[in-house]
Amino acid sequence: MERSKKNYSKDVSPSISSLPDWEVIFKALDGWREDLRRELAAEQKTEKVPGTAELTAVTTVAERYRMDPWAVLASTMLSLRTKDAVTLESSGRLLEKAPDPASLSGLTEEEIARLIYPVGFYRTKAANLKKIAAILLEKYAGKIPADMDTLLSLPGVGRKTANLVLAEAYNLSGLCVDTHVHRISNRAGWVSAKTPNETEQALRIILPERYWKPINPLLVLYGQQLCRPISPFCSCCVIKAHCRQIQTGKTR
Repeated sequence: MERSKKNYSKDVSPSISSLPDWEVIFKALDGWREDLRRELAAEQKTEKVPGTAELTAVTTVAERYRMDPWAVLASTMLSLRTKDAVTLESSGRLLEKAPDPASLSGLTEEEIARLIYPVGFYRTKAANLKKIAAILLEKYAGKIPADMDTLLSLPGVGRKTANLVLAEAYNLSGLCVDTHVHRISNRAGWVSAKTPNETEQALRIILPERYWKPINPLLVLYGQQLCRPISPFCSCCVIKAHCRQIQTGKTR
């Protein structure tokens, strides 16, 4: 799908400095996203002009369940290696049956697995959710801790999941780096890192904290639509002046 290729390059610097101009980059990306929203609305691809057409499944779940930490944690775990549409459907089934850790603890792993199927690694995720519910009930009165280290101690919870819970459920400064944020940040030359975790640590140094939360949904959408893993649409890139085009391969 080739959308929103309006050229914003006139608004950006013609050269890349040692540190990215984050204000200009985010302004260009946000402008591009607004164009995409309008196009989707005009084509009646969504019921409302959102927010929601371009949001990740986890963000959509967070809004739907009014930032409920359990809903965000569960949906984030389901989202790993899973398409957004599947995540939304599976999260809905799970949270309808188990809206809190206490409810989930009453289910068997097999029942949880059936509810979340066909998310990726659904049996492993079912087992981890069951273990997490038990831990939360035993140690935290059924509440989701708003603490990075504690979240990372839960079975199956990595930095992406922990950051999303902090950002979406508690509105804290979580910096979520998934494959899209990792790929674009390194392709642009903003950082030089081998893994998403390394990219997160590098971005924490150079990216102002006010951009930590919004960088994920912006770059996820951009990575899905334009800055794709293979044959990206560099000719239409709205932040081309801020990208070194490292290892892009064939472009369009």
